[in-house]
Amino acid sequence: MPYFAYKGRNAGGEQVQGVLEGGDSGAVATQLFNTGITPVEISPSRSAPSKSVDDMLKRLMRPGIADEDILLFSRQMYTLLKAGVPIMRALAGLEESSINQRFKEVLRSVRENLDSGREVSAALQRQDGVFSQFYVNMVKVGEMTGQLEGVFLRLFHHLEFENFMRDQVKSALRYPSFVIAAMAIAMIIINLFVIPVFARVFKGFNAKLPWMTQLLIDFSDFMVTYWPAILGGLALAAFGFRLWLGTERGRYAWDKFKLRIPIAGKIIVKATLARFARSFALASQSGVPVVQALTTVAQTVDNAYIADKIEKMREGVERGESVLRTAVASGVFTPVVLQMLAVGEESGAIDDMMSEIASMYQREVEYELKSLSAQIEPILIIGLGIMVLILALGVFMPMWDLGQAAMKR
Repeated sequence: MPYFAYKGRNAGGEQVQGVLEGGDSGAVATQLFNTGITPVEISPSRSAPSKSVDDMLKRLMRPGIADEDILLFSRQMYTLLKAGVPIMRALAGLEESSINQRFKEVLRSVRENLDSGREVSAALQRQDGVFSQFYVNMVKVGEMTGQLEGVFLRLFHHLEFENFMRDQVKSALRYPSFVIAAMAIAMIIINLFVIPVFARVFKGFNAKLPWMTQLLIDFSDFMVTYWPAILGGLALAAFGFRLWLGTERGRYAWDKFKLRIPIAGKIIVKATLARFARSFALASQSGVPVVQALTTVAQTVDNAYIADKIEKMREGVERGESVLRTAVASGVFTPVVLQMLAVGEESGAIDDMMSEIASMYQREVEYELKSLSAQIEPILIIGLGIMVLILALGVFMPMWDLGQAAMKR
C-alpha cells in the first residue's frame, strides 16, 4: 500500500504531522479521525514513516505486553462477537478500557489496519510479534470458516493452559533454584573472606598442611587473585551461550540436551507434548487440515528438537502415511498415547483423542511437578553435605594434626 504524509490537529488543537500507510487519502483520513486527529492536508509520500531516536527510546522504555493481556483480549473478543457487537466497535471498546498503554497502541493499530481493508489475521500479524504465528493462523481459520468467535474462545482456553503449565514449572523450580543460589553465594563468601583468614593462621605454624587443606587454600588464592578475570570469563561465557542459542544449530542441540536432563528432562518432554497435543486438537477442531495443522503446531512447542520431530511427522503424512505411523517413527510418544492415536484415527475423532492426550500429559506434569521438590531435595542435601564435609576437613585437619603433635610433647 502507498504511504501518505499528513498534517492535522489533535483534540488539544496542537498541530501534528507524520506518514501513514493506506489504500488512498480517504482511508488515511478515516484512520486519523479514528485516532482523534482532524486532517488538514494529506499528500502522497514515497518514504515510509521514519523512526527517530526519540521514538526508538520510547519503544524501549514503554511497558511490555504480558501473556495475561492476550488471554484477556481473546476472552473479551469472544464475548463481544458472540453478543453480536461489530468487530470495529468491539476493538474500540477494548482499546478504551485497556489499562496497558502498549496494548492500547496495539489495538489502535489493529483498528487502523482493518480500516485500511486488511483482514483481522493480517492486522494481528503486523503487530511486531505481539501475537504468535499460531494465534494468527487460528484467527485466519476462523475468518475462513465464519467461526471467529469460537476460535477466540478456543484460543483463550489454549493460552490459559499454556500459562498454567508455565506457572507450574516456575513454582516447582523456585525452591531448588533458591537453594543452589544460596550454596553458590556461600562458596564465594567462604573462598574470598573465610579461607584466607585460616590460611594466614596456618602459615604461622610453619608446618606441612594436609593435601585437602592445601587444595582449599590454593583454590581460595586463585579466586582472590583472579576474581575479575573469573567474573569477566563467566559474563563472556554467558554472552557466548546466548549467541550460540540464537543459532539454529545451537538451539536444536540445547533443546535436545534439555530432554535428557535427569528428573527435569521427562517433565520437559511431557509438558512439550502436552502443548503439542493441545495445539493440534485446537487446530483440528477449527477445521485445519492435518498437514497444515502439523506445520502450524510445530511453531508452538517451543522446543527445536520436538519441532523437528513434528516436521518429520508432517512429511510422512504428506507421503500418505497415517498420523499413527509417523508418531511411532518420531520416538517421542508413549505406548498409551500411540494407542489413543490409533483409536482416534480409526474412529475419525483424532481431535478428541489429542485433547485427551493433552489432558493426560497435563495431569502427569502436575504430578511430576508436585513431587519435583521431593526428588531434588535429597540431591541438594547430599551436595550441601559434601561441601560442608570438604570445608570442615580442610579447616580442622591441620588443627587436629597440631593437637596430636602437642599431646605427644
